[in-house]
Formats: sequence, C-alpha cells, structure tokens
Amino acid sequence: MDPSSLGLPHRPPFVFIDEVEKLEIGLQAEARKRFRGEEAFFQGHFPGNPIVPGVLLTEAMAQTAGIAIGGPGKMFLLTAIRAMKFLRPIRPQEEIHFRAKRVGEVGGLVQCAVEAHVQGELVAEGQLILAPASLSSEGPLKDQ
Repeated sequence: MDPSSLGLPHRPPFVFIDEVEKLEIGLQAEARKRFRGEEAFFQGHFPGNPIVPGVLLTEAMAQTAGIAIGGPGKMFLLTAIRAMKFLRPIRPQEEIHFRAKRVGEVGGLVQCAVEAHVQGELVAEGQLILAPASLSSEGPLKDQ
C-alpha cells in the first residue's frame, strides 16, 4: 500500500516508508523501507562508513504509527519520544521493517509502541506519543 494514500501527509523527500505491508486502522501497522545509500545525508553521516541516522529511523517509526492510528482525513503529529533504543547500526541497502501499535490514549494523545527489524533482528524500539492535528487552509498545521 502506498503511504500517501493512507493519510500520511509527508511527501518526498521526507517519506521514510516505501510500502505499508499490514494495517489494522486505529490499532497497528507494519511498513518497510530500504535506504539506497545515495541519499544526501549519507555524505556527512559517518563518511566511508554510512549508518542510517537514528532520527530518521525514529521518524519512519512515527510515520508508521501515524498511519496505524490515522487514515485519510485524520492526521497526527509526533509530540514526544518517551523512549528510544538503537540496538545496532543499520546500513544502506538493509531492508528495515517497522511496526507500530497503539497502546494507550489519554486526552487525545495516543501512545504507540514502535519497533524496527532487519532480517528478523530487533534493531530499534521505543514509545512515541502522537497528537491529532489538522491542515489549515491558511497555512501551517494547527492543533485541533
């Protein structure tokens, strides 16, 4: 499934999901991504020894979580990172599988458990908090 058809508001070059593989709307999603190694950020992120930046892995997991709990017409913004662990470096050309699952909600804030796997090995995990948002016809995102 194409991420943009599932309510993901991002557009290239800021889409860090190639395909959504599984979706239970409102509950959980699984997606995948393969960084090619030609992306501009690899030029300066450990030159000669490229590693996928943890902040981009976190963003990819947040995008997966947004797809899990969102949908067309429902958009969520990352508001907090409760915990995040990177268990080993991820290199260009490794296929990364992301999982996001809703684990709670309080006052409109949604907590999701997120994971990243490479060849079945857990390589990153954490918990993210997302909040509902809407696009204003007058410009920037505004909270509902």
